[in-house]
Amino acid sequence: MTQVTRNWTPAHGEPYRPVPYRPARMPSAESLARAAALRERMGRRRTVRQFAADPVPEQVVKDAIACAATAPSGAHQQPWTFVLVKDPGVRRRIRAAAEAEERRSYQGRLGEEWLAALRPLGTDEVKPHLTDAPHLIVVFRQRHWLGADGSRRKHYYVDESVGIAVGMLLSALHLSGLAALVHTPSPMGFLQEVLKRPANEKAFAVIPVGYPAPECEVPDLVRKSLDQVLVER
Repeated sequence: MTQVTRNWTPAHGEPYRPVPYRPARMPSAESLARAAALRERMGRRRTVRQFAADPVPEQVVKDAIACAATAPSGAHQQPWTFVLVKDPGVRRRIRAAAEAEERRSYQGRLGEEWLAALRPLGTDEVKPHLTDAPHLIVVFRQRHWLGADGSRRKHYYVDESVGIAVGMLLSALHLSGLAALVHTPSPMGFLQEVLKRPANEKAFAVIPVGYPAPECEVPDLVRKSLDQVLVER
């Protein structure tokens, strides 16, 4: 069956018009096998800070962004924008501004408790991943919808919605064979200026994407086990 693609338009105030939803039910054995395989694959996901310069098929990244854009959102407002930054000059500007903010943070703004939490991860103010990775995705959150005529409508549960979308983006990238990193320099106002985003958008995260460098190393971390994060009643 051919899937019909429709362009999104604001549906604010329109009546409820449900459509049938009848997905095929997956057999239990297949569901169990897929869940186990997915758990094993996601268990190998790691945050990477050392990227190879090797090119990545751009369509893979765009497909991952399309997957992220299927995330649920408050009142289905889809309050996100994904900016795929490819221009080397723009990426250098982003890195310079991010490292300036990170320098202030690591030299006192974070405080010792936060620095102690970061120490086992081996992070510092130097951020080569912003220029080394072949792709850079900057995710913006939209506090309100902004019409071409300047009209606006409030969005709801924006941070929660965009956070879910970023999680789905990371999963899609990993399952497509790519590595990624969520970078959140604070403050991030410079990203709105550098990328010329409208006033209703605020930066949420910077995500370098690519293949791990041949010499890539990651912290020796242990994730919480299922019985440490799951409560059954």
